Amino acid sequence: MPTAKRSLPAKLRPLLTLAGLIALFYLTAFSWVATAPQPLLRVATNVWPGYETLYLARSLGLFGSAPIRLVEMTSASQVSHALQNGAVEAAALTLDEAIAAMQQDGVDLRVVLVLDSSEGADTLLARDGIDTVAGLRGKRIGVENTATGAVLLDAALQSAGLDIGQVSIAPMTVNDHLAAWQQGGIDAVVTFEPFRSRILAAGARELFSSRQIPGRILDVLVVRADVLAAHREALRSLVAAHFAALAYFSANPSDAAQRMAPRLGVAADRVLPLFEGLKLPDRSANREWLAGAAPELTRVAAELAQLMLQHRLIVNPVATANIVAAEFVAEPQR
Repeated sequence: MPTAKRSLPAKLRPLLTLAGLIALFYLTAFSWVATAPQPLLRVATNVWPGYETLYLARSLGLFGSAPIRLVEMTSASQVSHALQNGAVEAAALTLDEAIAAMQQDGVDLRVVLVLDSSEGADTLLARDGIDTVAGLRGKRIGVENTATGAVLLDAALQSAGLDIGQVSIAPMTVNDHLAAWQQGGIDAVVTFEPFRSRILAAGARELFSSRQIPGRILDVLVVRADVLAAHREALRSLVAAHFAALAYFSANPSDAAQRMAPRLGVAADRVLPLFEGLKLPDRSANREWLAGAAPELTRVAAELAQLMLQHRLIVNPVATANIVAAEFVAEPQR
């Protein structure tokens, strides 16, 4: 007679997974030197699904005793200003926001981690009756005055053989997208979650998305180059905690969603759909982005900086040759 297998109650499994991740984190993270306290690493973010692994790590206790403080801000512009002014040492930003911040005198940044790649999260939506991108000729398109918006719109227009002069651009912040749509002030809009879902629910149709240009729109964790050395150990701990939280999210999505929901401002059952258009690179994928003699991210950053200059999103050229610091995504020492 076969022996019945014993199993733990389902509600206990996330706890065991968490315990395993915490143990793994402490085995792989670098030890602290008791006689030399490390300085506090302040990391600024606004609210965006791709940044939530950092807060999930904090919720799970994965920072341990590492001197890390997450600083929550209401907008990406606040995050950029805090980084430029030295109020924080590190920040989560889109790659174009990081490049724009580097225009300031004395602001030299290093990308230490790719947090997410947009593969459907950024979209071009249009009103019913506009069936193709070619149908946007002469139409009014709402778009943020950022490189992310420019990258997506340029790619979409090129796919239909159009150029920017053949459409009418209505610059507006993402917070104005839904109202402009409801008031009939625009025919199409370049937007992202959570406004993408709301505008689709209001009758829009998707014409183009970042799924068609994978790897072009990235969110990254950056640190000021002038303080990197002083915070090296805390950065290693932060990156290790991020990857541990990413593993926990994959193994326990329901519990992770419960923890993420309050910050994202949605019900727990609406958290996972927010990640549908995002790719969250693991340590191996991060090495593909950041490591090697000619890192892929360096190439993407150079192309993006040139696009930003062409669109007058930056005034002067920005040097991106040394933008990558790959040491933090290397395999942890055992």
